[in-house]
Amino acid sequence: MKKINGIIRNKRGASFPLTVAIALVLLMLLCCITEYMWLNIIAQGVRDAVQSAIISTVTDNYSEVYHGVREGYAAGYQPFGGSWEQSVSYGDIYAQLDRTLGLERNGGYHVKYAGEAVEFKLYDLWVNVRNAPLAPSDPANAQRFIADATIRLEVPVSFAGKILPPMRINLKLQARYMSVF
Repeated sequence: MKKINGIIRNKRGASFPLTVAIALVLLMLLCCITEYMWLNIIAQGVRDAVQSAIISTVTDNYSEVYHGVREGYAAGYQPFGGSWEQSVSYGDIYAQLDRTLGLERNGGYHVKYAGEAVEFKLYDLWVNVRNAPLAPSDPANAQRFIADATIRLEVPVSFAGKILPPMRINLKLQARYMSVF
């Protein structure tokens, strides 16, 4: 430590390479941090858009859920003859994502372009709408009307002019229908 302190305090200019090295290391560290933050911002924005699309799908089921709400619980059933039949719609989540995020369909992917470069890709959407039971014996502890979704996000990564493997993550989301009245 005394040797480094002596080099820094030396008046002959020997500390110049050390100062440049420290500045470059700090600059590289700053670049890594900003790249990480950029990836997080993209992932958060996509997660919010998918969450909005899932919530929209659940609320689009309102007309089918109405019959259950009137009886005090929410479920997707409609009268059919003398009985009740499940009535659940999955909607078109990809179409809503395409409109919200400005995606273009390219093969099996929904791609966001920044100029000519790919900003990110979405694919492998999986949605499961779990209907509430019809006339549960214990409405307080019964299964609720819930939509679970998983989608795959792929973001190309480059650092210091080199193309690195893309970031691939699964975004898992859930939306629940809750009657307000």
